[in-house]
Amino acid sequence: MVATTVLNRWPGAAAQGLGDCIMEFVFTEEQVMIGETARAFFAENATSERTRAAMAADGIDRALWSAFCQDLGLSGIGIAEAAGGAGLGLVELAIIAEAAGAQVAALPMLGSLALAAQALAAGGSAAQQAEWLPALLSGERIAGYVHDAALVADGDLLSGADHFVAHGAAAGVLVVTSNTGAWIVPADAAGVTITAQTTMDQTRPYARVVLAGARGMPLADPAAAIRAAHRAGFVSVAAEALGGAQAALDRTVAYARERVQFGRPIGSFQAYKHRLADMMIEIEQARSAVYWAACAVDEGSDETELAVHAAKSFAADTYFMCAGNMIQLHGGIGFTWEHDAHLYFKRARAIQSMLGSGNWHREKIATMILGEAA
Repeated sequence: MVATTVLNRWPGAAAQGLGDCIMEFVFTEEQVMIGETARAFFAENATSERTRAAMAADGIDRALWSAFCQDLGLSGIGIAEAAGGAGLGLVELAIIAEAAGAQVAALPMLGSLALAAQALAAGGSAAQQAEWLPALLSGERIAGYVHDAALVADGDLLSGADHFVAHGAAAGVLVVTSNTGAWIVPADAAGVTITAQTTMDQTRPYARVVLAGARGMPLADPAAAIRAAHRAGFVSVAAEALGGAQAALDRTVAYARERVQFGRPIGSFQAYKHRLADMMIEIEQARSAVYWAACAVDEGSDETELAVHAAKSFAADTYFMCAGNMIQLHGGIGFTWEHDAHLYFKRARAIQSMLGSGNWHREKIATMILGEAA
């Protein structure tokens, strides 16, 4: 589903004024290997039992996070080699996020890697990258990403707040951004108050971060930092939603085959089949949107902003629909605490709201297409 360097020229395209056409969308062998490795790792290690144990603590499976960062070595994907990463792109990051989302893994991937680390890698100076990135990529330190459009900067003293910072209570450092500036702020700095929030999705807890004259270290290129963080964040959370939606469908199909009513598997009933088909159709559209966005970022496409907004809004809504159907189609057991359906539903609902609602993203898309008339 991903456009790779494999491009085919359609012989009749030039005659019709269409130029070169991409005729094949596939994963490279390396991307396939990364996907297989990530899916196997999360399937074996991000079990329901471990996720629930993390939920009862601070929402992070720290042993799993350490294994992911150090043993598996995939935390640097999406970070340039010059900044200490693996030198791959957002397509590979999306593949990993999709695999993690399929297991509802209790990891700080979004805030620490997709947002904060991407901002540092794109906008930090060489010295800032050397000081902060190694500990983030090794999993030794967790970062929180704070964004406040109304943040006030008096020199290097920052005042503002973000009420929904993913894994903010566990963060050792904060990457703080406004619409025009970006800074690094140690989580224990004077003027920083972090309060854990009670959230519906216990697999990804949030915190309220208040800055009251906290001293920040400005990033060398704030515009690049903000742009990279937002693009990686939108693609990562969209890919995570895609993985969760696919897992909801797969688990429901498996249940439909084994649950028998009136002497036949419930999956054989037409109404049940239609619901599953609806889920599959939405998921395939979401898959196209997610990897279109990831490719657009990696290739520097003119459609990048349109693509990332479309991916986040569509994939998030698809996940919520599929997670809701998962509960309904499992019947009574789908409503119980013991079944994992509620983990997917809560994660799906949280994803819908985080990093901008679907309506906000669609408004952005409409403005890009229609201009002020939107």
